[in-house]
Amino acid sequence: QVQLVESGGGLVQPGGSLRLSCAASGFPFSLDWMSWYRQAPGKERDLVARISSTGGSTNYADSVKGRFTISRDNARNTVYLQMNSLKPEDTAVYYCKRYYFNNWGQGTQVTVSS
Repeated sequence: QVQLVESGGGLVQPGGSLRLSCAASGFPFSLDWMSWYRQAPGKERDLVARISSTGGSTNYADSVKGRFTISRDNARNTVYLQMNSLKPEDTAVYYCKRYYFNNWGQGTQVTVSS
């Protein structure tokens, strides 16, 4: 069955960096667009970034452009989210998702605080 397992979240100070990973299995990873979403307390779950099957095309929410980078390693069935210059408003649970399918990971908490 489809499995998406996120890791790499944690507590970081403003201006710091984190790299999230999502290990995928149970589907043809190299053929699928992948994405990262986030949900802050009391807010809706929003798209942060998406990446095409080959990695040649990426899109970002305006709020993270220039700070976050999505990438993938199809040999490892893994998608990444490099997050730099983190701000307190980036605090959320981050979820990995097959972009065109309703398959989600369990989420990983990112907290940006001094």
